[in-house]
Amino acid sequence: MTVGELGEFGAIARIASRLPQGEAVLLGPGDDAAVVRAADGRVVVSTDLLIEGRHFRRDWSGGYDVGRKAAAQNLADVAAMGAVPTSLVVGLGMPPSLPVEWLDALTDGFRDECAVVRAGVAGGDVTRCDLVVLGVTALGSLDGRDPVTRSGARPGQVVAVTGRLGYAAAGLALLEAGWTPDSRPGGLAGPRLLREAVDGHRRPRPPYARGPEAALLGAGAMLDVSDGLVQDLGHVAEESGVRIMLDPAAFEVAAPVAAAAAELGADPLEWVLSGGDDHALAAVFPAEVRLPPEWTIVGSVTEGDGVSVLGREMGPGGWDHFR
Repeated sequence: MTVGELGEFGAIARIASRLPQGEAVLLGPGDDAAVVRAADGRVVVSTDLLIEGRHFRRDWSGGYDVGRKAAAQNLADVAAMGAVPTSLVVGLGMPPSLPVEWLDALTDGFRDECAVVRAGVAGGDVTRCDLVVLGVTALGSLDGRDPVTRSGARPGQVVAVTGRLGYAAAGLALLEAGWTPDSRPGGLAGPRLLREAVDGHRRPRPPYARGPEAALLGAGAMLDVSDGLVQDLGHVAEESGVRIMLDPAAFEVAAPVAAAAAELGADPLEWVLSGGDDHALAAVFPAEVRLPPEWTIVGSVTEGDGVSVLGREMGPGGWDHFR
């Protein structure tokens, strides 16, 4: 069965039936708008677009992968403000020829990623479109805390990261080079480590809990690493009026990223520093703060402007939709 055969209202009913609402949703799908609890009177809001052929390819990623990725990148933005994600609202455009099985898998991906943070999908909309297009809005609660913005970095503080870096860029490079799980000698090999890198592109793993943790630890600035660490930290440097200096020796290159680099003859540290879509968190802390082991100090904040990497010349790097 296709989405066209199911029809608009059949598709909506099918999606809604597969999605739990989450604890913060007081009124879910079925009315003109949803009602979501805002415990401390403030709501953190973030939104993203994902367009087939631009942000994902259906021949590279299944519906389940796309659902988890779409949810993850929005939930991570909320966590990067020091907030707890509570719910999503999803706008979905799709061609009538889309198999219902793909739609079910997409919905299940949203369900399972939301379950990681006990959030729900409060509602949304569907429409006909030549490509699969997702417009996702995430909501979150600060639970009485102040938001952690990009403008609070000060000279003398340290820069730390948590989560995975380089996986998504390594996985994308493998897919662009023609990697498949069935690749054999004579083409690209397909061992476990390469598969892990590709999975990192298809399905990121943001460290959601570390966002509120950073707020409680006194983080002065924080963001979600979606467009590349150097480029994203450039926003912190600009908004805070400081210079950020990164030490490449402080970064640990994960085995899947190193394996992909060896396979393709690439520099893995370039992916770590400039690759996007991992949705790790980068934050700035007072130097005296004792950080949990999940955080790695990778640099410092000084007077000046911009971002520099010791011993390396870094170009613009990162992701820019219009570059």
